[in-house]
Amino acid sequence: MLEKNIAVFVDYDNIEIGVKSTLRREFSVAPVLEALKERGHIVAKFAYANWSRAEHATRQMAENAVQMVQRIPSPRGDKNGADINLALDALEMAFTHQHVNAFAIVSGDSDFIPLVNKLKEYGKTVFVVGGKAFTSTILQQNCHEFVSYESLLDDMRDAPPAPQQQGRPAGPPRDARDARDRGEGRPQHSGPRQERQDRPPQDRPPQDRPPQDHPPQDRPPQDRLQQRQRPAPLDMAQAMPLVERALEVLERRNVQPQLGLLKSTMLQLLPSFSEKAYGAHSFSEFVEMLKKADFINVSGSGGRYIIERKASSLPEKPQLKPEEALPFLRDVLETHRLDMEEGASADELQQWVIDEVPQFDWKAFGFQEFTEFLNFAQDRTVVRIEPDEEKGLIAYLGSEFYPPAPPEPDPATEKPHPLDERQPIVAGQPSFLEPDPKPVSPRARTIRKRAPKTDPNGNTMAPPRKPRITRRKADQ
Repeated sequence: MLEKNIAVFVDYDNIEIGVKSTLRREFSVAPVLEALKERGHIVAKFAYANWSRAEHATRQMAENAVQMVQRIPSPRGDKNGADINLALDALEMAFTHQHVNAFAIVSGDSDFIPLVNKLKEYGKTVFVVGGKAFTSTILQQNCHEFVSYESLLDDMRDAPPAPQQQGRPAGPPRDARDARDRGEGRPQHSGPRQERQDRPPQDRPPQDRPPQDHPPQDRPPQDRLQQRQRPAPLDMAQAMPLVERALEVLERRNVQPQLGLLKSTMLQLLPSFSEKAYGAHSFSEFVEMLKKADFINVSGSGGRYIIERKASSLPEKPQLKPEEALPFLRDVLETHRLDMEEGASADELQQWVIDEVPQFDWKAFGFQEFTEFLNFAQDRTVVRIEPDEEKGLIAYLGSEFYPPAPPEPDPATEKPHPLDERQPIVAGQPSFLEPDPKPVSPRARTIRKRAPKTDPNGNTMAPPRKPRITRRKADQ
């Protein structure tokens, strides 16, 4: 298999505000690069932003050897300035660097769909890295593989703690710590400092309180951004239609369905598939979970597993499609139409849905979180969401609720309504309308105009000549 040489292009402004508004934490480029290293060899890394306003991110970019491309906004503003620069540089690299056969677009902007399609036309493999809650579902389905940023955070959360560096002690020796706990070898202060230490935490000054004494709302914004719980995994039965379809494709090709071939086929059918959405840390664990659920048969050993489908592998209950969840959201939006005019936060809209439609569960339709459902509804023009660094996602009514006005009818082709016809004239009956004169055809009107005059004897009279006016030379 040909090794992939990947060029990474980061739309920093888009990915940063998307991660802040949906995941409530700071964006880090390190897990993105680590995930892409598992898929090939990274040969180029670029990040586009106005770095004078994003100085806090320059250090992490430098530590990961990411080349920062400065985008200078024009006085009139350039909303899509970074998108255009990124697309031009990516296409230039596709034309001039033949050894680069894969591109990674780190963004959730749907404006990159033409770039993705153009790179695929030239035979390049395209990865898209973004959040499920703010990356366009159309962009997710049109790349070769979509890597969700949420799954990368789960990997960081599940990773073991980093070992302590050698050569630097983690703390004082054990004997010194024991002596310190017993109060030995420590001077006894009797001044104001000792008095402050003896106070209870709530009576101490703010600078002397321990960090855990601060309530969550008083913590710094960086600490609040880290507070996020992992969403519950989806039901394994929801993955079976995709697994069943991939196994059928491999059977038609007369190929043994091994682990690698099965996952690559599933990604061809659905680029946004991720085994981490079902609680598995790897695809082999995902297959083991399917086996324990008695959905598939697995045979073989030594890493060469053969997957076979069962006759009764599909669940009896039909799986719900994502489009079938939209009517529930439409009803709630119509009820709160006036509130949605000013915009509502995603949490507030989620609470409305839970209170008014208690039987609705977005997880049954394949969405891990409510924000993913809103992102899907935005691509269907049901809602319009805008990220906000402080309030999170703000939802508005989509264009579906504002249909365009019907076009004005053409008077030439419009037929008169029967009730708009004029009242007929009946002889001997009073009427408010005067009868129309007898219509004269254009030809008769022309003939009447050109007919010569005759005298009483029937002789044709010549038309009178106009008197000729002559001017004297003096008047001229």
